[in-house]
Amino acid sequence: MSVTVRTFAKLADAASALSSERNARFLAGGTLVMRALNEADPSIEAIVRSTDPSFSTIAVSSGRIELGAGVTMAAILAERDLGFLHPVARAVGGPAVREAATVGGNLFAPSPYGDFAAALLALDATVMLAGSLGQREAPLEEFLGRRERNTSVVASVVFKRPPADAFRFVKVTRVHPKGVAVLSISAQLPLASGRLAGARIAYGAMSRTPVRAKAAERALEGRSLDAAGIAPALAGAADGTAPVDDAIASAWWRREILPVHLRRLLLGAGHA
Repeated sequence: MSVTVRTFAKLADAASALSSERNARFLAGGTLVMRALNEADPSIEAIVRSTDPSFSTIAVSSGRIELGAGVTMAAILAERDLGFLHPVARAVGGPAVREAATVGGNLFAPSPYGDFAAALLALDATVMLAGSLGQREAPLEEFLGRRERNTSVVASVVFKRPPADAFRFVKVTRVHPKGVAVLSISAQLPLASGRLAGARIAYGAMSRTPVRAKAAERALEGRSLDAAGIAPALAGAADGTAPVDDAIASAWWRREILPVHLRRLLLGAGHA
C-alpha cells in the first residue's frame, strides 16, 4: 500500500489539503492513525500534517486556557498551571503513549478510550476548527456528535479555568496503572454558599462518544455535596447513556457500577 505524506507550515493549508483529498487523514501524535496504517487500512491514501507552532502551544491565563490540538499528554503533565488536568493526562496510556498522544487526537478516540475528551466536555470546552474557509468555533459537545474528520482540522480547544478544587476525575479500570477504561467520570462542581451551581458531569466509555450526564447535573443543581444531596443524582446516573458490550466490560456492568463510582467522586472519596 502506497501512502503519500504532505507537510504544511500553516494549519490552514493543511486543512485545505485535507478537505480536498477524500482518502486523506490528518497526522498529529499518530496513536490512532499509525495503528490504522500499520494494519494496512485501505481507506488511507494520503497523510496530511502541519508544523504550525500554534498547533502545539499552551496558553494559560487567570481565567482562560487554550490547548493546541497537537499538545501531548506529556506536555500537559509538565505544565504546573494545568495541575487539575494531570490525573486525566496520566490516565492516557503509559509514558511512551503520553509522549505522542495529543489533545486533538483524543477527541477522535473510540470508546472505551477518550478519557481526556470526556474531561474537556465536563469543562465546557470549545473546539477551534481550521478549515479551507478559515477558523470557526464549535461547542465540544456538538463536535463530538459528528466529529468532522475530512472537512476541518482541530486547531485547539478553549475553556475557562475551573474554580479551585471544583474539577474531579476518576477512571475505573481492571488493569492498573494504565488499563483501558471500564468507565471514566469527569466533573466540574462549582459551589455557591455550599450549594452546587452549574455542575457539569461527563462520562467516558458510557456511550459511543463521551457524553454529558444531564439528568445527574439537573438533580444536583442547588444541592449540597453530601449523601442526602447527591442521592437524586445517583438514582439517575445512567440516564441518557448507551454503553456497549466489549472485551473490557459489559454494558450491564458499566451501568451497575456507575452510581458507585459517581458517589465516591461526588463525596470526594478516592477521586484522582
